[in-house]
Amino acid sequence: MKDMYDQVLKFGAMIVDALREYNQPILVYIPPYAELRGGAWVVVDATINERHMEMYADHDSRGGILEPEGTVEIRFRKKDLVKTMHRIDPLCKDILNQLSSTAVTTEQKGILEKQLHQREQSLLSVYHQVALTFSDLHDTPRHMMDKGAIQEIIPWAKSRTLLYWRLRRLLLQNRIKADVLSVKPTLSDGEVDSMLRRWFVEEHGAVNQYLWDDNKAVVDWLTVQLDTARERSHILENIDCIRRDSVISHIRSLLQSHPEVAMDSVVHIIQNMTPQQRSDVLNTIRAFEAQLSESTLPLDPETSPLLS
Repeated sequence: MKDMYDQVLKFGAMIVDALREYNQPILVYIPPYAELRGGAWVVVDATINERHMEMYADHDSRGGILEPEGTVEIRFRKKDLVKTMHRIDPLCKDILNQLSSTAVTTEQKGILEKQLHQREQSLLSVYHQVALTFSDLHDTPRHMMDKGAIQEIIPWAKSRTLLYWRLRRLLLQNRIKADVLSVKPTLSDGEVDSMLRRWFVEEHGAVNQYLWDDNKAVVDWLTVQLDTARERSHILENIDCIRRDSVISHIRSLLQSHPEVAMDSVVHIIQNMTPQQRSDVLNTIRAFEAQLSESTLPLDPETSPLLS
């Protein structure tokens, strides 16, 4: 009721909606000795916006829906701890064996049950602490990374530097992705990432492809590639190739859909060409016709090795 009165749920939902629609990099970092739990985790979970959100954590941080105490209350209740004692503790096992014997008297049975109860009470705090430690292991950064909840474990001392270069890299990559998608909108985000990686390896060689995981190295490369003052840019050249292929594909699809305008389109294109371009087109047409005529000539039985 207090959450409803203070509009905690309302503002939490507003944060989720804003993060879901945000189209810039979002980096979430859990500092040392901090805990991200319950509703707070839900509000900043990276799955809200998988394309732009990333989560990192320090070695000494914790994260999960329930705290260890809450997990123990559900998964390791007192009855479960007692069963574990009976299965593991030698003294409890010995007392249970004596109780199961048919030779034990009623008086002895009462004494044994009292001893068993005392043993359970003395071990309960220890087993409870072990259960808390076991539950806490599920909230460690290593387990979160294994489950895909965070991208990487970053020490607090290096967090500012590493996250700075990561953010710069994501901003530059988003800029290039926007240029590529404006040329070819049918590409997915993963396909553009694969393109960037391939271009990086082509530029640096397969031996240095490990540098793709170095944010600073990638930022330096992207900065140089996007410098318009350079005479040659590997990325910009590839984007031009994608643009050219996209235009050709678009023209081809239009001509296939409307074949009746093919001749008019060719005439219009030739009229807008330079004399040198028209000459190159004519030479290309002549070469193409010669190739077609050679492929359609009948084979001579005397000269063709296939028919001899």
